[in-house]
Amino acid sequence: MSRGRFGDTGGMSFTSRQPGPQGLPPELTRDIERAGYYPALVRDVVGTALAGDEVVSHLVHQETTFDHDSVRRHVTVLVLTTTRLVVAHADDHTEDGAPVGTATATTESVPLAGVRGVMLTHVVADPASYRPGVLGHEITVTIGWGSVSRVDLLPATCGDPACDADHGYEGTLTADDISVRVSAVADGDNALAQAVAFASALQAATAR
Repeated sequence: MSRGRFGDTGGMSFTSRQPGPQGLPPELTRDIERAGYYPALVRDVVGTALAGDEVVSHLVHQETTFDHDSVRRHVTVLVLTTTRLVVAHADDHTEDGAPVGTATATTESVPLAGVRGVMLTHVVADPASYRPGVLGHEITVTIGWGSVSRVDLLPATCGDPACDADHGYEGTLTADDISVRVSAVADGDNALAQAVAFASALQAATAR
């Protein structure tokens, strides 16, 4: 899933308890409503994907991207259950000339055993003055389960700087199914801490 620069952002959370009236835990329902992107639709598609599973942890992230002369909103909901990771994404999908706007919502369910990696990238300003426990002012949570892979290729070398022979290419294959970037400046310190906590819970669940 592609990601743009952050504009307006919604709520984030990482703890969930008993189901609410919509079949979702109240904390998850609250964060979906706080994100403000067609909450009734998002609640329904997330609830359908969960199918009654117990929610262990969740993360809701809303962003606005600017594409030439249009503004598009997105919301991503990540839900950790005892057995799987549910990924829901909804965004604007308006066609030129259409009389009304259109939204698309997609969900994917990944068994925890199928999650290949959870990567956190921390961005730290002025690292010489880093204070222990802060963990930077921005993080990117990248989750891979093999649905999407990225190949980075570079010309291979033999180590001899004077050699001009063709040694072919070498590269790396990286699973990069979804990335969510959270900034303390754009989203707040609490959102940053919550995103780290969700990623930590997912890491712990997939390491068992």
